[in-house]
Amino acid sequence: MTLFIVEDDFELRKELITFLEKCGYDCKTSNDFTNIVKDALEAEPDLILLDINLPYFDGYHICREIRKVSDVPIIIVTSRNTDMDELMSMNLGADDFVTKPYNTQILLARINAILKRAEKVGDASDLKYNGLTVYTTKSKVSFADKSVDLTKNELRILWIFIKNQGNIVSRNDLMDELWQSDEFVDDNTLTVNVNRLRKKLEQIGAVNFIQTRRGQGYIL
Repeated sequence: MTLFIVEDDFELRKELITFLEKCGYDCKTSNDFTNIVKDALEAEPDLILLDINLPYFDGYHICREIRKVSDVPIIIVTSRNTDMDELMSMNLGADDFVTKPYNTQILLARINAILKRAEKVGDASDLKYNGLTVYTTKSKVSFADKSVDLTKNELRILWIFIKNQGNIVSRNDLMDELWQSDEFVDDNTLTVNVNRLRKKLEQIGAVNFIQTRRGQGYIL
């Protein structure tokens, strides 16, 4: 699989590429930070590793621009480690957030986990539930002749809910499915993703499909 690395620290980038290529990944990058969005998309990577502090445009801008046209998995890798940085990353559609300095083996595990989840959802057939149709390959959901696009995380959450329809899905189980371990995820991040999914379903008329069970989790 191909990874595209957006990192302006030459030595760090070189070390990261060497490590990931030894692990079997094909790594691509670019020094043209004025056209980094174009270069990243043209590389057609399976996943993007994206720093925040960059010349010309910061990682938030790059993530936002990529999300306008692509659902490629994005992991934010940065020395900025405040809760606000992590929340902004998730709100902009990033799939994960890793702070520097990081353990390369942990980073590798996070990359592997996200790629496996993307493959799992991407290979799934379209799902139907009570008038909803989820187009997994297009990352879209429709209801009553209306449709709306979903981010990768929103698609995964809805996919999990439908697969467990009629049963309560705990917040811990959701975080394990999405990010493997809640050790690295602020609880607010999950709330933001679920609320954003709710609003999108409401936009197409699917009101009150996701119900909160206080102290237990969610049920579809």
